[in-house]
Amino acid sequence: MQQMITILGPTASGKTPLATALAARIGGEIISADSRQVYRRMDIGTGKDLDDYVVSEVRGTRCEVRIPYHLIDICEPGTKYNLFQYQQDFYDAYQDIRSRGVTPILCGGTGLYIEAVLKGYHLSPVPQNPELRASLEGKSLEELTQMLKELKAQTGSTMHNKTDVDSCQRAIRAIEIETYNLKHPMPRRELPAVSSLIIGVDIDRELRRQKITRRLKARLDEGMVDEVRRLLDEGIPAEDLIYYGLEYKFVTEYIIGRLSYDEMFRQLEIAIHQFAKRQMTWFRGMERRGFRIHWIDATLPMEEKVNKILQLWQ
Repeated sequence: MQQMITILGPTASGKTPLATALAARIGGEIISADSRQVYRRMDIGTGKDLDDYVVSEVRGTRCEVRIPYHLIDICEPGTKYNLFQYQQDFYDAYQDIRSRGVTPILCGGTGLYIEAVLKGYHLSPVPQNPELRASLEGKSLEELTQMLKELKAQTGSTMHNKTDVDSCQRAIRAIEIETYNLKHPMPRRELPAVSSLIIGVDIDRELRRQKITRRLKARLDEGMVDEVRRLLDEGIPAEDLIYYGLEYKFVTEYIIGRLSYDEMFRQLEIAIHQFAKRQMTWFRGMERRGFRIHWIDATLPMEEKVNKILQLWQ
């Protein structure tokens, strides 16, 4: 039996309800693999759906079970959480859960985070470089993207997707990292790979599109604009929220007057569809890189999905 169960899939595929139903059955605890749910008070836009962690029916009974979760609400908005920090935080949570004889369930859609902890990426922290940042200020996103491509060619890194260059802030941070790696080769911290049964939630593309649109409308109705406005009122700079991408990028641009409401909705809807497509591209790439992902139909009844996972696990 493997040490951990991983549940991955694109946005709106139903990963979290499946993970919590499974956790309720086996007494497991969930470790989030979502790069934005680490931030406090960023709830609606990141889709935390913390109510999903309360399971009201277990094995036919009517008891209510609260599923323990980790790596959600662990840092303040405006900070720049990164892969290096996630890998360490994951391993601390993983060791804690295992030390208590409990099964960890890694759940999320940030493929880089998932792959890093399963494979045991060797990473080193990269400090900010104020001089470099000052020199890059005012450059266009196109100029920054070209600089990043040239740096990655020198370091032997690759552009996996457009996540690094979906805003000037992200592009500058990526350039900062590549510049540091070029000039400061250093021993890298080693954390072990983790043995895991990997489950993928397979959702039809058209159904996924429908769910994304429906969920976006619901989140706006639930107060997503007010959530972003409150963060701005706290003093968090607009550019810091734009850095987080997707909901925070487009809603912030609407609030500060760069976009109309209809433009915000239309552009955000397209961006989420594109994001889901990139997620699936990453997961398929994981398979090519040697990971065995067992895909389960998202539309199956919950009990059947859980039973399929348990059959694979045991």
